[in-house]
Amino acid sequence: MSIKSESMDPYQSGSNLKKWLQLTAQYLLSLPRHVKRAILLTADFLVAVICLFLALALRHGYIAHHISPVALCLYALIPIIALYVIGFYKGVARGFFDAEMGRVSLLFILLIVVYEIIISLSLSQNLPRSVPIIFLFFFFAWLWNSRLTIRELLTRWQGGRQPHRLEDNCDNVIIYGAGEAGRDLLEGLRHSNKYNVVAYIDDDRQLTGAYLLGRRIYAAHELEDIVERLKIAQVFLAIPSLSRTRRRQIIDKLSSISIKIQDLPSLQELADGKVTVSSMRKVDILDVLDRQTVEPDAYLLQKNITGKCVLVTGAGGSIGSELCRQVIKNEPKCLVLYELSEFALYSIHQELIALQAMHSSYQNIEIVAVIGNVTNEDNLVRIFEQYHIKTVYHAAAYKHVPLVEHNPFEGVINNTKGTYHCARAAIAAGVETFVLISTDKAVRPTNVMGATKRLAELVCQGLSKTSGSTRISMVRFGNVLGSSGSVVPVFTKQIEEGKPITVTHPDVTRYFMTIPEASNLVIQAGAMATGGEVFVLDMGEPVKIVDLARRMIHLSGHETKTADNPDGDIEIVFTGLRVGEKLYEELIIGEDNIEKTEHPLIMQAMEHSFPLDDIEDTLCELSHRAKKHDVIWLKERFKYFVAGYQESPNTETLESKTKLTEKIV
Repeated sequence: MSIKSESMDPYQSGSNLKKWLQLTAQYLLSLPRHVKRAILLTADFLVAVICLFLALALRHGYIAHHISPVALCLYALIPIIALYVIGFYKGVARGFFDAEMGRVSLLFILLIVVYEIIISLSLSQNLPRSVPIIFLFFFFAWLWNSRLTIRELLTRWQGGRQPHRLEDNCDNVIIYGAGEAGRDLLEGLRHSNKYNVVAYIDDDRQLTGAYLLGRRIYAAHELEDIVERLKIAQVFLAIPSLSRTRRRQIIDKLSSISIKIQDLPSLQELADGKVTVSSMRKVDILDVLDRQTVEPDAYLLQKNITGKCVLVTGAGGSIGSELCRQVIKNEPKCLVLYELSEFALYSIHQELIALQAMHSSYQNIEIVAVIGNVTNEDNLVRIFEQYHIKTVYHAAAYKHVPLVEHNPFEGVINNTKGTYHCARAAIAAGVETFVLISTDKAVRPTNVMGATKRLAELVCQGLSKTSGSTRISMVRFGNVLGSSGSVVPVFTKQIEEGKPITVTHPDVTRYFMTIPEASNLVIQAGAMATGGEVFVLDMGEPVKIVDLARRMIHLSGHETKTADNPDGDIEIVFTGLRVGEKLYEELIIGEDNIEKTEHPLIMQAMEHSFPLDDIEDTLCELSHRAKKHDVIWLKERFKYFVAGYQESPNTETLESKTKLTEKIV
């Protein structure tokens, strides 16, 4: 047998050693916690004795017996006892962090003072003054490096890292932001099997070319080139204070590249419990819309809610449920949820009960769920009086344009007549504040839904003149992101399923706002009311739906499939305007009838109203006409009362005119 064949294979030897070390690590980890703590204590004590002996030898310049073994052990035991007292050995070795050693460094400074006092009192003749400093320096280095080594070895042996296969299994990512948040993010991703952080990007030019935790920091203008050169799959934004404008600039810079962009949660979100430290969220769609928010006025939020009994109609809907969440945050005395849908009412009621259990400040709030129809005035009066309601937010409405277009009488009975009965009940029960949630579709509507909401506004304007002590106002705003029927969740679902995104028309433009912000502003607007006002929320700049679709495709890490890019992932298909749908929505009827208020995002529209008697005559005849399904009469009434109302063309005519059945080119 040859010598080569008899010699041990180096690779096999290394593999056996690694296997043996892994088994040893597994055995040590399986030991009871008190045994592992005893092992660490013993090891640290032995090393402390060695460090003290070396410190003495270094101080005297030669190795000799300068102190008795008993005294040596006693002095070496002092830092061990001190570490045990501060809880150093209660921590987990594999969870070792720099902060823990910061506490140890402060402790050792205190111990140096203790040693020097012992020496000054001549309690130790054989311990020079410099020895404690040298000794604790050696011991501190041991503690730091030993814990780092334990953490690293445990991570490797437990399969937490496989460096030789990292590039094959992980996405290369860049962290945008070389500050504290970026450093913490890299620490969190260091042992990940999914992400491989290859570099940092930062706007601070003074950091360009430097290294942070072994990763180079590049300038912001190099971002696009770095993404292509290093084959980056994702960019993590780790600057919680980054403005929406700057976020949008970053997104625009990467618009030509198929790459995912994710945002590190802000400290406020972490404190509120909305996300966990380890979670990452996709870039907020508001970053794409470039919409800035304004801090709410606490006085306006609390004025009509805190310590009062509040009722929300349509409490299970998108706006109604968020209004309930905002109301309970401002600690009312009682919150009544009024809803026709049993399931929707059950869902929001259970959510609020769970929220109440989590916050001690909500414990005394009475939460009542009531099934009811807003057209039942007698029932509403009973509920208002029974619970001593002082504030009503009327959010109950049918709002889906095509559905109401095909069910016009159901829409006008619920939206207009329901508002009439609800407002009359509020006046009869002595409610202080009544706020109607309206829509931008009420302005020069081309659909039944918008006409019913404008007629509901006219009802409130008419009733406000005879309401006595009840302040009746209306708040009008556009689309809210995430509501039922909103394009954003529809587009998100289509992208996740790999289906084409359906857009009705390439020129369709809409205003957008988040549900929480809209609800927040509704409450503040209602608090400013004196009676009869039509408040209009500042929705920012309108956005083309097709541009929103393209940006959502890009943010999801896909490419838009077009004639110029046939290999793209998701295509956009135009389906034609729906019945009653407008290309552009408006928030005010006239350009010169808008006034500012004390809130920068809330305006007041000064609009024409009708005598209440005229509106009541129409509402009285409504039931009779509904039995005959006299849609012609209904739309004639709309044309009389609703400024700018135009009956929408039928579907066939609309599609033949627009010719929008072809796919995007």
